Amino acid sequence: MRYDKEHKERTHRHVLSVASERFRRDGLSGVGVASLMKDAGLTHGGFYGHFRSKQALVEAVISEGLEDTLHHLETAATDIESLVSFYLRPAHRENRAQGCAAAALAAEIVRSPRRTRAAFTAKLTRIIAHIRSLLPDHSEDRAQAIFALLVGTLQLSRAVSDPALSDRMLDAGREAVLALARSGGKG
Repeated sequence: MRYDKEHKERTHRHVLSVASERFRRDGLSGVGVASLMKDAGLTHGGFYGHFRSKQALVEAVISEGLEDTLHHLETAATDIESLVSFYLRPAHRENRAQGCAAAALAAEIVRSPRRTRAAFTAKLTRIIAHIRSLLPDHSEDRAQAIFALLVGTLQLSRAVSDPALSDRMLDAGREAVLALARSGGKG
């Protein structure tokens, strides 16, 4: 049976969406192609009509996931305070499957092939540029440190078993990011 181009594109996007959620929730190594395709309602063999390998899918998910993160940050954040409040909120901590791809996958990406890390780096630089645009002094170094602090705070708040400690981590992270952002020049 032959499908039209739009059907193939919709199916491709559906596989990407399912993979993005599964990778963020279960990790890159915790998701196999067969179970992923089953979750997408497709056959295992159909995977190769869309991606040449699981690694190609990982690269696409990272690129799409960070693009999605950037879109959410640009939409939700008109200043550094709103960006911090949006990123370091309990709902984001609790929703790993739809949350920031950098926070969910960075620890695994470090062990990925160079091409995957390059895809991550390309999108990450755009997120940092957005943060930089919100800073009074437009400092690249400060924007990098802020994103690292945001991601690390979110990761640690997800990792601890004590809900009160997790909440305190989010609070402390928000305060630290805002202090760092304000420590720059006034323009």
